[in-house]
Amino acid sequence: MTAPSNAPRDEPRTELKLEARASGWARIYQAARDLYVTVVNLPRSLTVSLVTLIVGSMVAGVAWFVVGVVLPQYAPTYKTQFLIDATTAPADIAKSLMTVMGSAGDRDALALRSFGGRCGAEDNTAQLVSFGTGNRREIEAAAGKVRAGGENTLLRGIVAAVEDFTTPFAQRAKQVNRVIVISNHGADACDTDTAFVEREIRERVASAGLSIQFRVVGYQVPRGRRGGLEGIAAASGAPAPLYASTRAQLDAALDWFANVEPVLDNATRTINTLNANVARIETALKAVRDGRQDVAARELNQAGTADVDTELDDLAGRAKTPAARDLHTRAADLRTHQKRLLDGALRVLDAARSGSPPTLAPLERATTDYNDKVRRMNDALTALRATAPASSS
Repeated sequence: MTAPSNAPRDEPRTELKLEARASGWARIYQAARDLYVTVVNLPRSLTVSLVTLIVGSMVAGVAWFVVGVVLPQYAPTYKTQFLIDATTAPADIAKSLMTVMGSAGDRDALALRSFGGRCGAEDNTAQLVSFGTGNRREIEAAAGKVRAGGENTLLRGIVAAVEDFTTPFAQRAKQVNRVIVISNHGADACDTDTAFVEREIRERVASAGLSIQFRVVGYQVPRGRRGGLEGIAAASGAPAPLYASTRAQLDAALDWFANVEPVLDNATRTINTLNANVARIETALKAVRDGRQDVAARELNQAGTADVDTELDDLAGRAKTPAARDLHTRAADLRTHQKRLLDGALRVLDAARSGSPPTLAPLERATTDYNDKVRRMNDALTALRATAPASSS
C-alpha cells in the first residue's frame, strides 16, 4: 500500500486564486481609470477658442494686477508739463528751463510741449518730450532746439497739454498734475474771442476727469496786453500770472512754480497731518485721565492710520537748496516726534487698562516740545513764502 504524501494538495489551487485575485485587481484599477478619465474630442475651432479664452483671462488678470496694484506704487508725486511759447524768444525760455531743472524733484515726471505756428495747422503745437522721470537733460536739449517763428497758438497748446495727461495707460500723479505756461503774448492770435478761449479752457479741464493745476508766466509781455493771460489764468483756476521782463526774473518765476511751491505744499501737508494726529493723542490722554479708555483707544487708533510718507519722500527728492533741506529735516523730525508720542500714549493706555495709575506728565511735556517745533517750522515756511517773486512792471 502506497504511503500518503505529506505535500499539501491545494497549492495549485492557491496559486490560481492569487492569479485570479491579481487579475481582478487589475480589472478594478482599469475600471477606475475608465471611470475617471474621459477623453472628449472637441472640434479644433472650439479648442482654440477655449485656449484663447483661458490665456486671455490670465493675461487680463496679470494686466489688472500690474495696472491697479504695481504701477501706482511707482507713480510720480508730481506730473509737470512745461508749455513754452516758440514764437518770439524760445532761446531765453530754454536757458531758464536749464537753470531750474537742477532743483526739480527726483520723483517728478516732467514733459515739454511747445506752441506756435500757423492757425489751424496740425503742427502748431507739439509735445517735444513726453512725461518721464530722469529726463531733465532731454528736456533741456529739446528746448534748446526750438526756433522762433509762427503765430501765438496758446489755446491749442493748452488743449493739447490737457490731453497729454489723459492718454491711454498714463500714470496719474500721486498728488498734483500741473501745466506751467510760459508765453510771450497776452492773447491767442487765432482765437481773439477772449470769452470763448476762457470757456474752452474750463470745459477741456473739466472733461479731462482729473485735477490739473495751471501756473502762468508772461515773459516780456507789455502791461497793456496782459489781459488775455490773466483771463486764461482765471479760467483755469490758476493764481494771477507772474510777469518777467528779464532772464533773471524769468528764472525766479519758473523756479518758484516748478520747485519752491511743491516744497511749501508738501511741508504744509506734513504739518497739517501730523498736527491732526497729535490732537487725537492729546484727546486720548485726556480720555485716559477721565477714565474713558474706549475713547482713548478710538482716538489713538485713528492717530495711527494717517501717514506722511508720500510728502516726506517728495521733500527728500527736493532737498537741493538750503531752504528745502531745512524743511525736509524739520518735517522728518516732527514725524519721529509724533510717533514717539503715539507709542507713549499707547503704553499709558495699556497701563490704565491693567489698573495702574497713568503717568501723563512726561507725555504732556513731549507734546509741548512738539508744538514748539511746529511753531519753528511754520516760521521757516513763512520766511520761504516771503521770497516769492513779484511781477515786473
